[in-house]
Amino acid sequence: MNKTNKTFSIFALFVFFQICLSSSFAQTKMNINDNWLYLENHTPNLTEAQKASNWVSLNLPHTWNAEDATDLVPGYRRDASWYQKKLNITQIDKNKVYSLYFEGSNVTTKVYVNGKEAGSHIGGYIGFSIDITNLIKEGNNEIFVRVDNSYDIEIIPSQKSDFFIYGGITRDVWLVSKYKNHIENIKITTPEVSAKKASVQIVSSFVNPDNSKDLSLTVTLKNPKGKKIASKTIPVTDKNSTITFENIKNPELWDTENPNLYKLTAVLSEKNQIKDSVAEKVGFRWFEFKDHGPFYLNGKRLLIRGTHRHEEQAGVGAAMSNEQHWADMKSIKEMGANFVRLAHYPQDPEVYKACDELGLLVWDELPWCRGGIGNEVWKTNTKNMLAEIIDQNYNHPSIIIWSLGNEMNWLPDFPDGDNPEKTNVFLTELNDIAHKLDPTRKTAIRKYYEGSHIVDVFSPSIWSGWYSGSYKSYQKAINVYKKEYKHFIHAEYGGDSHVGRHSENPVTGENVIKAEGWEEAIVQTKVANIAQIGDWSENYIVDLFDWHLHISENDPAFVGNVQWAFKDFATPLRPEDDIPYMNQKGLTDRNGIPKDAYYVFKSYWAKEPFTYIESHTWTERQGPENTARTISVFSNCDKVTLSHNGKSLGEKQRNLSLYPANGLTWDVNFTKGENVLIAVGKTKEGKTVSDTLKVNYRFNKNDTAVSLQLSSEKLKNGNYLVTAIAVDNNNLRCLDYEASVYFQCLKGGKTLKNQGTPTGSESIKMANGKASIEVIPDGSNNPIEMTALNQSFKGEYLKIPVE
Repeated sequence: MNKTNKTFSIFALFVFFQICLSSSFAQTKMNINDNWLYLENHTPNLTEAQKASNWVSLNLPHTWNAEDATDLVPGYRRDASWYQKKLNITQIDKNKVYSLYFEGSNVTTKVYVNGKEAGSHIGGYIGFSIDITNLIKEGNNEIFVRVDNSYDIEIIPSQKSDFFIYGGITRDVWLVSKYKNHIENIKITTPEVSAKKASVQIVSSFVNPDNSKDLSLTVTLKNPKGKKIASKTIPVTDKNSTITFENIKNPELWDTENPNLYKLTAVLSEKNQIKDSVAEKVGFRWFEFKDHGPFYLNGKRLLIRGTHRHEEQAGVGAAMSNEQHWADMKSIKEMGANFVRLAHYPQDPEVYKACDELGLLVWDELPWCRGGIGNEVWKTNTKNMLAEIIDQNYNHPSIIIWSLGNEMNWLPDFPDGDNPEKTNVFLTELNDIAHKLDPTRKTAIRKYYEGSHIVDVFSPSIWSGWYSGSYKSYQKAINVYKKEYKHFIHAEYGGDSHVGRHSENPVTGENVIKAEGWEEAIVQTKVANIAQIGDWSENYIVDLFDWHLHISENDPAFVGNVQWAFKDFATPLRPEDDIPYMNQKGLTDRNGIPKDAYYVFKSYWAKEPFTYIESHTWTERQGPENTARTISVFSNCDKVTLSHNGKSLGEKQRNLSLYPANGLTWDVNFTKGENVLIAVGKTKEGKTVSDTLKVNYRFNKNDTAVSLQLSSEKLKNGNYLVTAIAVDNNNLRCLDYEASVYFQCLKGGKTLKNQGTPTGSESIKMANGKASIEVIPDGSNNPIEMTALNQSFKGEYLKIPVE
């Protein structure tokens, strides 16, 4: 069931639950996201929580940091809360065991059933099961769950990480019932894979408390079209069994273009009665990192084209629905990416399912992010997390890397926590655990140079053109590291961009920064860099990404790179950013709406033909008359023609060796007033696609901003978009004004605030003298009254009649 699917009424849920518990189904798994109660109270005492009167109703997933993480108040709630649910069970089958399965609960969790503690779990981002068999009863059952995301240096990730540690039951919860004799786990490996034949090995483990001698296991494999190609039945004589299917001829391989998935079903029977069944997907593929060279998938070179994903969304934080998870992954795939690093923690099960089905290679990461090495309790918790991650995600063909950490020795939480000798001892232990649990995949770390020799794959820090140096030094950086590291991949590069901010001459740092640098420093104040002195314009980031891709796409010996990050995401470390508390390095905003940079990647990577004129958020421009402006068109078409005000400026051939925009640039002399640009792309097959952009251009430059003008427009959803424009004495929009503006709704509605988006923050820096916020009417039909102000502008007022 999808998280947002609320089709179960209370009655229907009750009836379905009765059917599940009294049926002959071997195993039932029922989503119980709906109809919970929530108590924001940190008491550790169950009785005190039960007596509280201020419980509120909600549905899961949920986080209490959905908005306080991105409001304008410093800090966010790091504390405990309670959840409560009533389950009515009319019949209990004594031959079954019952459990609650949590896909993720952040950070520590205690579960109580009918007043007694049923179990607990340490660590967020990872699923866990709580056995409730001996605590449930026929009739009403009370489930209480205490979740705590308090500051705890003994549990990773470190609070010094550049992302919020959201508290709550942030993923699905399920009620699971199984026969006492059941399949505990199956692990699938493919010992042999080639284009001509393959084999698959299934290692199953069982729970058999009665030591039944009449158990048998049947495993069936079907190809992607559903045809059965192998089946085998064996007696179950031990806690574990192994079945191997050999000589699968001409397997349909899993790759990033054709993610073919076979279906494997394991059925446990006792005297011909089905006791349990498990279904998994199988992908036949093999991969190799060539020494000091590129990456190969299924024997063919594959340039890794990657991005990163944080698990969060505007308005809900980490408590995302399955539809929202899928929307992210589909957008990543539509951009043309073939690789995603799940930063900096394992993510929702739906994400791995999407990667398997869409064809995205996965770097899965243990959340050892900053904080250094800890004490013995910390080490135990960290090792347990790694084992849980590998155990749970083992069967996904998309995963090729288990990452053991990121920037681990930065900013230690414990005394001597950045000691490299101690860190390397523990990192070696983690590496050994990973290879023991899964010898088929690679291990990796990022930006801990002292331990680069321990893992299989290493990513140094290269932030050319943002945290250090010029992006033009990128080729030099990768040439150095290709020689230095046997298996080198580049994860994390890019920079912040503020939607709608543009410059005729973006700040590049020339003659200010040391152009040859590329590594990110721990203390950013020591080195002048673009992150500090840049304009955060979309133009600059477009140029930066275009250069990085120009290099990576033309280097035959390069493994590939992984851009940081796909979406803007919230962080406690950036209160002074253009949108407060937001890391704005995304290719999209926090709602997944593409910025200009998204189309740069799409032009290099995507298959579906498109054209995009840079930039749809730059429709107001100024400059001297008869001064040509270079217009870039980002497209994956073979040829593109650009016209200006109905006149063709000529056709150009796309050429990967050219920069910028693969040679798809034209010099345009804008006329005063409205200018219409139309780009028409033509593929080699003759298909055409087009894009249109209207630009209002003026020849006179604005003077100093002296006031704000407020306006509004009604949106399709019934809300209003209120826009503030900084203007000079001549009523010209001040395209160079970038200071913060503060919105407030006085009457008639409320602002859509704390979203961390370009129209969802009450405080936001202006983009070319413009800022907006969405306002929700209160339904009273009274006018909406708005103000916008800052230190320079003491306040403008707007009354909006509500239609």
